[in-house]
Amino acid sequence: MTLGYISKRLFHLALIMFGVSVVVFLMLRMIPGDPAQLLLGEFASPEELARLREQLGLNQSLFTQFWIYISNIVQGDMGHSIRTNAPVTGEIWVRLIATLELSLAAMCIATFFGIAAGVMSAVKQHSLWDYGAMFMALVGVSMPIFWLGLMLIYLFAVKFPLLPMMGRISLGLEVPDVTGLMVVDAVVAGSWQSFVSALKHLLLPAFTLATIPMAIVARITRSAMLEVLNMDYVRTARAKGMTELVVIFRHALRNAFLPVVTVLGLNLGLLLGGAVLTETIFSWPGLGRYVVDSLSGRDYAAVQGCILVFALLMAVINLAVDLIYVVLDPRIRVNE
Repeated sequence: MTLGYISKRLFHLALIMFGVSVVVFLMLRMIPGDPAQLLLGEFASPEELARLREQLGLNQSLFTQFWIYISNIVQGDMGHSIRTNAPVTGEIWVRLIATLELSLAAMCIATFFGIAAGVMSAVKQHSLWDYGAMFMALVGVSMPIFWLGLMLIYLFAVKFPLLPMMGRISLGLEVPDVTGLMVVDAVVAGSWQSFVSALKHLLLPAFTLATIPMAIVARITRSAMLEVLNMDYVRTARAKGMTELVVIFRHALRNAFLPVVTVLGLNLGLLLGGAVLTETIFSWPGLGRYVVDSLSGRDYAAVQGCILVFALLMAVINLAVDLIYVVLDPRIRVNE
């Protein structure tokens, strides 16, 4: 992995971001609805509407609006929200941290249980465990997220009130804003009560969001492990007298991990961008809900900023996956 390859990928990233900004800008202007009308209401006079459109810059040509938008983006300014008049960058950052906390927790659950189920299914192929785990994986992929979220709320928050159904922390509890991650900040502050509360609020939405990637990881891990377990070097390792755990985790799983890394990277990007339903069901103050609210209010700057952030995260994750490939398998070389 050389500096030239990374530089080329960063250049491609800049082109992708520019293309995404053009597409999103044009598509938002094609959506029916007038932001000024939504803000002032249906009984606003034409003079009031014209004055507000001029204040928002909506009376200018599309090219002029796009040039102003791109010029601001280059300077790190995503504009101001039409609905709140607050800087979009600050609003996105606060909600992005909440989405990151939810997505990372879901990814940890999906990775741990998915890989464990896949490895066990491959080692115990055609056993009851294998059939049961793959059946549950099929159910996990097929189950609608909104239905699962509602069922979990009913079971664990209504029928058996063990976990809270919404929010990030209980009312009356506060933690210092160090990282923005509520669970981490509670640990930093040394508040056991806040940590337990934040963790309880995180469990239901994280498990709901982790269901589909967990099932995918389990199936991919099983397929990759079955292929690797039949290789000559695995039989050689067993013939040398190595324990089964060493053979599985040191030799087989490491070499079967490349396709799993690909799936994990893609799933992390999808979790960051696709947590809209989960955040809505559990009233999680993340970026997904912010996008939905901004779309309904025709808040162009907010929607454009959110989609650019999602696109940037996906591109960075893909680059990170490529770098991890070389670490896991030194035989892989990239073309400059």
